[in-house]
Amino acid sequence: MRVPFRSPPRPGAGGHHQILFVLAECLPFAIALSVLTIEFTPAHVLYTGPLLVATPALAAVAMGPKGTLAAVALAVAVSVTTATYNGAWGSQQVYTNFLALFLVSLASLATSSTVRRRREDELEQVRRIAVAAQEAVLRPVPVRLGHLRVAGMYLAAETGAQIGGDLYEAVQTRYGVRVIVGDVRGKGLPAVRAAAAVLGAFREAVHYEDELAGVIGRCEAALLRDAAVPGVIDPGALVEGFVTALVAQVPDGPVVEVVNRGHPPPLLLRGGTVRALEPGCPLPPLGLAEFIAGAPGVADRYSFAPGDRLLLYTDGVIEARDSAGDFFALPDAMEAVGAATDAHEFLDELHRALLRHTRHRLADDAAMFLVDR
Repeated sequence: MRVPFRSPPRPGAGGHHQILFVLAECLPFAIALSVLTIEFTPAHVLYTGPLLVATPALAAVAMGPKGTLAAVALAVAVSVTTATYNGAWGSQQVYTNFLALFLVSLASLATSSTVRRRREDELEQVRRIAVAAQEAVLRPVPVRLGHLRVAGMYLAAETGAQIGGDLYEAVQTRYGVRVIVGDVRGKGLPAVRAAAAVLGAFREAVHYEDELAGVIGRCEAALLRDAAVPGVIDPGALVEGFVTALVAQVPDGPVVEVVNRGHPPPLLLRGGTVRALEPGCPLPPLGLAEFIAGAPGVADRYSFAPGDRLLLYTDGVIEARDSAGDFFALPDAMEAVGAATDAHEFLDELHRALLRHTRHRLADDAAMFLVDR
């Protein structure tokens, strides 16, 4: 289960485009009101007919059929009002203006309908491509993997986005179920590319590497190779060159093994109480292996008994703020939901609690992955 989240546009280039679009929508109505003002003042000697005739055509460029029809109605109302006020009924000029307005209005309505259908077709095509990209990067998670129940959820903060820099995956192997959760330090398409590189390496390495340290080492090598390809990464791209990641392995026994590379620690829910599985030896994120003294250590082992619930997540969850600036209390939310619900219902409850806390405004992508024994 993945739920894309859309937030209001952020300031910047997207905000400027939105302002220009709003101005384009307001322009036809501003012109009509300007004509009305001119006709009711001594400046009415100016010939304003062509301005009103152009109003439906301008509306058709920025608005759909309903907006264009509203502009047509306003232009007709202004024409009738000014003709009555100036006593111009019966003159050839008035009827010529009405004829021109009628013809331009018909053409504008037809054009706006055609443009709208074309935009809807293009949007649908973009949506299909986005879904295909999402399926390639973040594949659907099965309900069961061996003796485990799993569920994943992705909340994209970018407007209209379905994928971003957060990643997760779970694969059943001869070593047990292996899981990865990570967060690319950056945004936009370069972050998606880095996430795809890490996930691709993970999906292959989990079947061949005996140790989790070897799996995450292969992920780091893939990330560095991808970043080293000339021209792949835009010098101005918002990628900081590293990825926080956590890999976990759940074998048949009542344990879970974890290698944490700079990622928030997983949370274990047992008996209504949540505790963080802190790493025994903190390690830097992927891409910063030069700061590791010696060879990477072995995986940390924690008790993971039947009935336990393990939540892996990205920092977009715990760093989500409310209007007062307070962080989302994920452990408290987990304890409030409890272990009575199944994995998908549990994530749904956390999802709703997170959106209530932030009032549906996420500042960063957020991902959660749940493992039930």
